[in-house]
Amino acid sequence: MLALTSSAQRIPSLRAQGIVPLLGNLDQIASLRRLAGLGHRVIHLAPPAAMGGVDARTRSLLAVLRSRTLPRTLVYGSTSGVYGDCGGGRVSESHVLNARTARALRRVDAETRVRHWGQSSLAATCILRIPGIYAPDREGGTPRMRLLKGLPVLNADQDVFTNHIHADDLAQACVLALWRGKSQRVYNVNDDTDLKMGDYFDLAADLYGLTRPPRLSRAEATTQLSPMQMSFMGESRRLVNSRVKCELGLTLRYPNVQSGLTETGRITKRV
Repeated sequence: MLALTSSAQRIPSLRAQGIVPLLGNLDQIASLRRLAGLGHRVIHLAPPAAMGGVDARTRSLLAVLRSRTLPRTLVYGSTSGVYGDCGGGRVSESHVLNARTARALRRVDAETRVRHWGQSSLAATCILRIPGIYAPDREGGTPRMRLLKGLPVLNADQDVFTNHIHADDLAQACVLALWRGKSQRVYNVNDDTDLKMGDYFDLAADLYGLTRPPRLSRAEATTQLSPMQMSFMGESRRLVNSRVKCELGLTLRYPNVQSGLTETGRITKRV
């Protein structure tokens, strides 16, 4: 297995896991040329740059991959943000795209480039639309720090539905997509959790034995949260995950956030 990394500090860690590291930077296309012809199956999970209207990183990667023997399969990790606000409705992969934020629009650009690249190259390409990723064994991978800061959530009548996937289940979905994904196919990759954002943080607080976050109106929350934080409270949707289960055969190790957050055994539950 090969892995592209832009950090020389990560090379020893990758090698220790039996991975062959390749040093390169998606923002510097010249550093990517050694990738050409190396990978038969490619997983592309790098996010777009924080600025701009297009995803130049994806454009650079696709250009390099085309320059020699093409990979058989390319899996691109997108975001569920491309759907925009769906008013809390159920959202399957056939739902119209309605991206509203700049970061989601860059993802739409990347999806379009991947689709066109697949059509013109005849390589099998599929897209994974991924919601909020969590992982209890990673720093910042759970709601704990947010709860410790006492940051507010919205009142129930103004709250939004949110979607999640454990990092281990996402990794499993990526591997399955490499071998079983249908070309030009899109898959929602989320667990079975059906919670509004405030209820999710209440659940996490109870599991951690912490105080539940304060509830505020949307207008009040804007005075305490950053525009980025508020943007995640401006869209509500419930992703349908039947396709990833039926077509890729994904069996969720953590079917809901409660099972995923308690797995490590480091949580003190309230009695």
